[in-house]
Formats: sequence, C-alpha cells, structure tokens
Amino acid sequence: MKTEKKREVLYNLVDKRILKEELQKESFKRITVSFYRYVILEDTSAFRDELYRDLNKLNCYGRIYVAREGINAQMSVPEHNWESFKELLGSYNELEKMPLKIAVEDDGKSFYVLKIKVRTKILADGLADDAFDVTNVGNHLSAIEFNDALENTDTIVVDMRNHYESEIGRFENAICPDVDTFREEVEMVVDTLKDKKDKKVLLYCTGGIRCEKASAYLKHEGFQDVNQLHGGVIEYARQVKLNALEPKFKGKNFVFDERLGERITEDILSNCHQCGKAADSHTNCANNDCHLLFIQCEECAKKMEGCCSNDCVDFIHLPDEEQYLIRKAQSNRSVKDKFKSRLRPDLKNLRNINHAGCSL
Repeated sequence: MKTEKKREVLYNLVDKRILKEELQKESFKRITVSFYRYVILEDTSAFRDELYRDLNKLNCYGRIYVAREGINAQMSVPEHNWESFKELLGSYNELEKMPLKIAVEDDGKSFYVLKIKVRTKILADGLADDAFDVTNVGNHLSAIEFNDALENTDTIVVDMRNHYESEIGRFENAICPDVDTFREEVEMVVDTLKDKKDKKVLLYCTGGIRCEKASAYLKHEGFQDVNQLHGGVIEYARQVKLNALEPKFKGKNFVFDERLGERITEDILSNCHQCGKAADSHTNCANNDCHLLFIQCEECAKKMEGCCSNDCVDFIHLPDEEQYLIRKAQSNRSVKDKFKSRLRPDLKNLRNINHAGCSL
C-alpha cells in the first residue's frame, strides 16, 4: 500500500494570538529591516517558495511582496541570525548586494508572522507597465546631500507618501499632495509643477521604492533635475543618528508594521482625530470588523477602548454569537465598506463622539 507523501506547508497555520504571545516571550532581540529591488523574476512562485523555506529556517518574520518586476519587503530578523540572513540574501543572484534599511527606533516586535505573497507589482502604482522607463530614475542623495539641497530656497521638495503618512511627519516646506493613491499623486505632482520642470526637485518616501517609480515618471514627463532620498526616511533617520546631523524631517515616520510609526524628532505635527489635542500615534480600531486607521491620543484610547466610535465600542461588547449574526447579515456589504481601514477617517463624525473629558 502506498504511503501518501506529506505535503510541504509554505505558509503559517498558527493562530495570530498564539504567535503574538510567543513573540512577547522571546528572550532575544530582533532587527527590523526593509529592502526592495526592481529585478526581473522569471518564476515568481518558485522564487517565493524557496525564499519562504530559507527565511522560515532563520525564524524571520515579515511581509514580502514578490512580482515579476522584483521584491519589496519589511522584516523582523533575530539578532543572532543577522549575519546568516545577510548571507542568505547574498546567495540569491537577484538579491546580491541589495541595500538594507534598518529601523532606528525598534523594540523588535514589528512582525509576528512570515507572509510572502506573489503580486502583479511590488508597488501598486495604477500605471501601465509600458507607460515609461522605470529604470531611468533620478539621482540618489544621501542624508547629508539631501539636507544640503534643502538649504537652497529654490529647491522643490515633494512627499511621495499617502496623506496619513505625511500627517504625522514630513520635511520642512514639503509639498504633501492630499491624495489616496500613488497614481493620483504622481499625476498631481506633474500638474502642480508643470511650469517648474527646470527646477531642482527632491522626492522622498518611506523606504525609497515609491520614489524609484515617481522619479522615473517625472523624468518621463520632462523634469530635468530629479533627485530622490536614497533609502527613504528610514535610511535618512539612521544616517542622521550615525553622523549626528540636524534632522530636517520633523515628527514621526509612518511604518507598515505593528509599530505604525518611528519617531525621528519630538515634534508632534498632528492631532487626535477624536478630541483634537496634539497626538501622532496611529491605531487601528479595536473592532476588527471596522479596523479603521486613525490617530488617537492616550486619553481617548482609554475612554473609547481603542475604538473609533461608540458604535464600535458597543459592538466589541456584544456576545460572540450576536457579533457573528451581525457579520452574516452584512456579508453582502460592498468591498469599500468591508475594508474601512483603507478609507479616510470621517473626522467630523469621530469628533462628534460624546465622551466627556476630551475637549475639542
């Protein structure tokens, strides 16, 4: 009788609550790192599976996107496996000598599971693949060079991140387009600066990947002097600390892991979305059926139990059976309603919440 060959499992099967508990019990430190590279991957599925096997052996966590155009990753690596991790990346021809951006404000708890997904693109830009040459990018500037360029009052600096990122931290005098998608942003930047194509333009983003596409797009549109912050704000913060530079970036750098922010300076540029007082800590609504991303101060977090509204507070206190029936009844909601965390917070409604003690 033939014995059935055990199927290889290349994804996580453990409940996230257990994983988070195990992470808190770890006795060793972890290093939070991000990296990306535009490189042609012929067999993305095979590449994804091999990478999962190798990283899983090193007890690495994180979120990685693999596409034919390359790789984009944010990760948490055990400190004792750091050298092995770098050797592993170097063993892949596609990833050899790839720049790594290490977080400067890190408790090692940025991720609790390893997820590697095959995507159409490593950056959801909404642009046609053949619309422009993505390899014809702008000049890469170090932190020192970027700071020096900012001293020129004729220089234009543009934040290539989303509105919720620039809300809590940004470079002084930066143009921060009030948009929700990358495509809207690059098109708005081109239109806003259409009469300034001969000016020196500085672009920055979180880790550099969005600026790779944006700088190529601007050059395609006729901009003559396009520059980008090498390694994004993550690498900028590291270089500022390493070289004792004056940080021109103020506030927090939004990051896409459990921390939701890495402090660069003590400046608080934003406000609690519920009471209006100075605050810059993002959170996701404690009602997982809502999960709205918004800014909440400590006082409001306590009073609202981490929720964005009284409706969500009421919902999390319902018995599990009743929550299930409500979810079932609303199963035909639109995708936009289901994934509320992708939407902008309705600040008017959030601030109309009646919770005594927080003044508007």
